[in-house]
Parts: sequence; C-alpha cells; structure tokens
Amino acid sequence: MVNPPLALLAELTHRCPLRCPYCSNPVELARASAELSTAEWARVFAEAAALGCLQVHLSGGEPTARRDIVEITAAAHEAGLYTNLITAGVLLDGALMGRLAAAGLDHVQLSVQDAEEAGAERIGGLRGAQAKKAAAARLVRDAGLPLTLNAVVHRQNLHNLPALIDLALDWGAGRIEVAHVQYYGWALANRSALLPTRTQLDEATRVVEAARAAHRGRLVIDYVVPDYHAARPKACMGGWGSRFLAVSPAGRVLPCHAAESIAGMVFPSVREVSLHDAWYQGEAFGRFRGTEWMPAPCRGCAQAEKDWGGCRCQAFALTGDAAATDPACTLSPHHGMLAAAVAEAGGAGFVYRGA
Repeated sequence: MVNPPLALLAELTHRCPLRCPYCSNPVELARASAELSTAEWARVFAEAAALGCLQVHLSGGEPTARRDIVEITAAAHEAGLYTNLITAGVLLDGALMGRLAAAGLDHVQLSVQDAEEAGAERIGGLRGAQAKKAAAARLVRDAGLPLTLNAVVHRQNLHNLPALIDLALDWGAGRIEVAHVQYYGWALANRSALLPTRTQLDEATRVVEAARAAHRGRLVIDYVVPDYHAARPKACMGGWGSRFLAVSPAGRVLPCHAAESIAGMVFPSVREVSLHDAWYQGEAFGRFRGTEWMPAPCRGCAQAEKDWGGCRCQAFALTGDAAATDPACTLSPHHGMLAAAVAEAGGAGFVYRGA
C-alpha cells in the first residue's frame, strides 16, 4: 500500500547570492526563465494538499530571490499547508518579513555557515552575510514566528559547533538542526575539503549530547550524522517515494531534492501530470519504493524495512548504479570507498558554485 506524502519541498529557484561549497542545488542550474510561475505553484500547492501533504518547505536556492515570494506563500497558506521558509536571510528586510507574516507564513528556517563572521564569509562567499542573518533572526522573532537555525557542519567549521549552538540561543531560535554535509552534487565535488575526521565526529556528537542535556526545554537540537563514518545507511527521506516529494524550480516532481543527480532517470513535470499521478503512478517514484527492487545483500536483510536500502543518490554517485547497496552499509562491497575518502580528505580547497 502506498501512503500519501506528508511534506512537499518546493524548490522555487536555483538563484542564490551565496556560493556554499556544499550547495544542494544541482551542478546544472535551472534558468529563471524556466521557473514555475506563481499560478503554477498555486496549483501545485492545491494538488499537494489534496494529495495529503500537511506542510510545504519553501526553498531554493534562495526563495526570497523570487519577486513573487509573498504571493507564493499566500497560495500555500490558502491551500491549507503549514508553510516553512528555508532561507539564508540575506535578502530579508522588515517590509518583506511583514508581508510574509501577513500572507500566512508559519515558520522560518535560517541557514548559518559558521559562528564566526570570517568563517561564514569564507564558506558562504558573501561579505557581510553574518550581520544580515542576525538581523533576519530578529525580524522573525519580532514577527512572532518560530525560528529554526540550520547549521550545516563539516571539517571547516566543526570546531565552532559549541558557538553555533550558543548562536541559536542568542538569536532566539527554538530549534537548531546540526546537519553534517551529505555528499552529492557540489558537496561531492568538495568532499576532500569537507569530510570530518572520526575524532571531529565523535567530539561533535559529544557536544550535541551535552547541549541537549544543558538546554532541554529551551532549545531542541536535531542531529544528522554523515554516512562516511557509518556502519549502516540512514533511511533516506524515510524511504524513496514513501513520505516526501519535491518539485524543482522547473517543475520536475522528485522523490528527493537530489534525485535528478541520478543519470538516466526521467521525472514527470507538473506541467504535464498531476502530483497525484506522479506519486501513485509515476515510474520514477515506483522504481525504488518498498523492497522488491533490492538486490542482495539488501534483499531479505532484517534492516530492509528500516533503512529502505539507504540513499539511492549516494549509491549512484559512488558506484554509478542507483540500485546498488548504499556504500554506507558494511555489507556493501563498496563500503571501503568511504574509509578511503575519509583517509584522503583534508588538504583540498573549495570549488565554489557559480554566483
């Protein structure tokens, strides 16, 4: 039985003033002229609500780079979806924040690249970004909206993890997501500069556990660990085509935001099919749904209905076969690739995404 999705990731644009070296945007960016219109997004939101989605994450790129972001937010709210804006905050001012709140915005997730200004500018590639982010956090609080800080962590900033958690407290966030980089797209290109050592990972885990205890009731800390030090893969997105769908700026309907990185897969467009048909009948969604597609050693594994085979994008990125056992699993014949990558990491500089 296929259950309806719980959430929609609406990738409104690939445009962004930052150039983060782990950017989740694809290497080939969609042009602004190819982006869905306001009316098309409104239809997508209505279809998502009818399909059973409860929330929509307005993302990018930088979603506030869209001049119609207020109208898009209003359309999502009118469809009955809980609206979460995922933003770098550098384009947010008081007037826009007021209009977004009036349009029905429910929550803001603000990304930070580092706790220190110099590190944040080096990683994000934008001067003055840290002050703009601090100002954006104040605007969110003044609007009465809940705030989550999204801290993507890696070899270059893990030493500042305690300060990043303090930053969340100082900026009035109720939640911080400490998310280790996941390696595909731009992050894979920059893997040698980003992969943490095992010592760094163990220290980060200790810091998170201590902070959870110290700030219980005041700050929720979500923690996403990297696969490269794992023995078993994560249940990526809760399973392919199981709980989540994404729509790209050009309207491709995806089982996860990175799915277009899998060469040879064809994904339907909202300009051609409904979300309902894409979810329930789309070949791409059915390709890795459930367990029937699994090869050995995944097939018959006691973890098969827990980790759902791990990440298909990672399997493709590392092995060239999206149906291969995720190399994060010790049972994968490719598991040694992860240890080799960690051993080789540390000396490279960033390859930046184009502005």
